[in-house]
Amino acid sequence: MNYNDRANQASDTFVHGTAVIEKGARLGKNVKIGSFCFIGKDVILNDNVELKSHVVIENKVTVGAGTTIHSFAVIGGTPQNTKYHGDGAEVIIGKNNTIREHVTINLGTEIDEMKTVIGDNCFIMIGAHIAHDCILGNNVIMINNATLAGHVHVEDNVIIGGLSAVHQFVRIGKHVMIGGVSGVERDVSPFTMVTGNRAGMVGLNTIGLKRNGFLDEDICAIKRAYQILFDTAPGRNISIGIKEVEKKFAGNKHVEYILNFLKAKSTRGLCRPKIFYNEETQQA
Repeated sequence: MNYNDRANQASDTFVHGTAVIEKGARLGKNVKIGSFCFIGKDVILNDNVELKSHVVIENKVTVGAGTTIHSFAVIGGTPQNTKYHGDGAEVIIGKNNTIREHVTINLGTEIDEMKTVIGDNCFIMIGAHIAHDCILGNNVIMINNATLAGHVHVEDNVIIGGLSAVHQFVRIGKHVMIGGVSGVERDVSPFTMVTGNRAGMVGLNTIGLKRNGFLDEDICAIKRAYQILFDTAPGRNISIGIKEVEKKFAGNKHVEYILNFLKAKSTRGLCRPKIFYNEETQQA
């Protein structure tokens, strides 16, 4: 279908004359589509979405209101997975996201839930890759060339450093900071910082927690809980630590969230501490 077909286009939407919009695509109010973009027939662009030039959105993709996608991004591409053979997979992108140049986001696959999901208010920087079946929460930042393999789950308020790579099926808890050029092959516990190849825990994401309104007493409780959980004294393991923390911090919602994360089903194991930081080092 050539660019002269404007079916399902709202009257206040702007489409550059060189863009190709396939019949069936649905465009909301005040959508802006730049030069040489391609929009497939199963794409939904909600109100106030803006595409810069040379954006490709193909297959079944929904883009939430207020999201901006920059040049040469490819959204909804076929998964880089030899087991993918079916139709019906999709990408769902939430509201008010910024997706920068050369970002790639792949469809889901039939071996999972057939969808790749991005939450609201995420900032996906240049060259980042989000593979099939990944689930991202809200306020996630992926810095330049960060890469998520398939089936990665990233919770809210996570920052993934530039040139970092996350192994398939890894879970990343809320308020995590992953240092640049890190190789993450195990689950990352909530509120922590990890770095290295292979990545290990190097303390709490204290600055991030304070920026998100955590009180000093909350941070102290989280820190103490982790010290108990990862105590390496002879005869101890994380199961013993979990039982102690359950008793000591009963009713603390932040610690309970950590425990639920640690007890959830996982195929990858946990990132363990490289160093136990303390108050004296001012790096906790």
